[in-house]
Amino acid sequence: MEFKIEVVVVPVSDVDRAKEFYTRIGFREDVDFAGPSGFRVVHLTPPGSAVSLVIGSGVTDAAPGSERGVHLVVDDILAARAELTAAGAEVSEVFHDAGGVFHHAGTTARVPGPHPTRQSYGSFASFADPDGNTFVLQEVTARRPGRISHAVYRSAEELEQALRDAARAHHTYEVELGRPDPDWPLWYAAHMARAAGLGS
Repeated sequence: MEFKIEVVVVPVSDVDRAKEFYTRIGFREDVDFAGPSGFRVVHLTPPGSAVSLVIGSGVTDAAPGSERGVHLVVDDILAARAELTAAGAEVSEVFHDAGGVFHHAGTTARVPGPHPTRQSYGSFASFADPDGNTFVLQEVTARRPGRISHAVYRSAEELEQALRDAARAHHTYEVELGRPDPDWPLWYAAHMARAAGLGS
């Protein structure tokens, strides 16, 4: 049995204000459902994420602004910070932790700037929504073994490019082999998995 985290409920005081903020910084609006007695569910998905946020009225009894530490993983912390800042979010300076493993709570052991070697998992920045719910950007450029169990392509264009790259490389292989390769599906699968960061 797989247990997949797919939704994080974020408590807000003003649904429209929060929705405007999240869509402005690039989150996709998937659902905006209004029910009886003021019940409302707004489903929002960050770019490239398999996990979505839900905000609304009557969806949680947590205090607005009490969510802390939802992590948004990015492959370039500086570019991600610049993009969010350009969209009007107030993003902290990039930082790393003095211990070099994971950041402490608040600003304890926080060191300005990205990790000195840009170690994967080691650089962070934070921002908050209008209620004060706080999110952390974390730069991940290489996954630890076992952390990816499926290939992810963020768009049809990425998948198309992976197919074209595999076809071009496989054609060269078949020319060298001197005959068609009956195991081409295995070859393509391995190539595309590597392209998506899954490894062989």
